[in-house]
Amino acid sequence: MIRLQPIGGFAAETAAAIVIQVMTAFGAPVSTTHVISTSIMGVGASKRFSAVRWALAKTIVGAWILTIPVTMVLGAIITFLIKSVVG
Repeated sequence: MIRLQPIGGFAAETAAAIVIQVMTAFGAPVSTTHVISTSIMGVGASKRFSAVRWALAKTIVGAWILTIPVTMVLGAIITFLIKSVVG
């Protein structure tokens, strides 16, 4: 997505840690993978907006959007299968 220098990696990790800690304090479930990926995009955009490979970022965000409904359907199917076998 972007080539990071050590200082950029430090900034991305620090930003992600802060977001995760704040969300934890509020009791909000967040994906650490989503948070760190987004913070890396932010670091890249702060250098130069064009430094980020936005086509790759778009693919990542698309995968995030698909994650919730796909896992919901899979969870329902697996629950149905287990209930039909057990009970």
